[in-house]
Amino acid sequence: MGSRYGGLKQIDPMGPNGETVLDYSVYDAIRAGFDRVIFVIREDFADAFKEGIGARFEGKIRVDYAFQKLDDLPAPFVPPVGRTKPWGTTHAVRAARDLIDGPFAVINADDFYGRDAYIRAGDFLADVSPDTCALIAYPLENTLSDHGQVNRGICEVSAEGMLEGVEEFVRIGRGADGMVTGEGLDGVRSEIDPSAPASMNFWLFPAEFMDGIEDEFVDFLEKHLAVTGESYIPTVVDSLINKGKTSCQAITTSSSWFGVTYAEDKAHVVSAIRDLIESGEYPHSLEG
Repeated sequence: MGSRYGGLKQIDPMGPNGETVLDYSVYDAIRAGFDRVIFVIREDFADAFKEGIGARFEGKIRVDYAFQKLDDLPAPFVPPVGRTKPWGTTHAVRAARDLIDGPFAVINADDFYGRDAYIRAGDFLADVSPDTCALIAYPLENTLSDHGQVNRGICEVSAEGMLEGVEEFVRIGRGADGMVTGEGLDGVRSEIDPSAPASMNFWLFPAEFMDGIEDEFVDFLEKHLAVTGESYIPTVVDSLINKGKTSCQAITTSSSWFGVTYAEDKAHVVSAIRDLIESGEYPHSLEG
């Protein structure tokens, strides 16, 4: 719903002809070789989303929809009384489990990842093995907002470029002294290296990864069903790496990332897209 943004930022115009950030994401995915997009949305605004967003891609790419529902949980779990929010990004990806039949990428609908990121994603997925996944990583300092705190998965990467772990931090921000700090899931606030590679939830998975998601989500519910926590994809990947069930490549990209966490971020996104159009990276209009 975009509580910090104040509305449905996924359908808020950012480009010169009313394009959304999601329009640019699908455009980049198509020219990188992707042939299908699955939108994971809330069912109560499905009609508005299909009319305002999905209809734009008719004839350009196959479009499917999955609905993230609070009560869509593996048996025998049921939502506790008073719970109103869904269960995080793991729950969102799981919502598409019956539609996924091959290697796939996961992105946030309100993040601009850039053309090079999709090209690298397509190259990886074209030859992915069942026990390997990948992450498109960006320097943390390039993903902060000037208008409030953000949540990020901070990555530990080996000299060989393999992801060794992901630690989810919330309420990350830069203080008046320039220091970047964030709060771990244990509630402890600490300093974070601003150059650390950060997960922006651009993940690349084989279809078999859905089995790992199911197992980890069940484990999460067994421990956290009665609390307000959420299950995050970076945490799932970290757990599977530690269990020896997957290896994960950290792929760096020359693309610029930007997003719209807060309403005040919109002016920066609009300006950045305009600069990319003027440089020739994108056409003035995505139609056609």
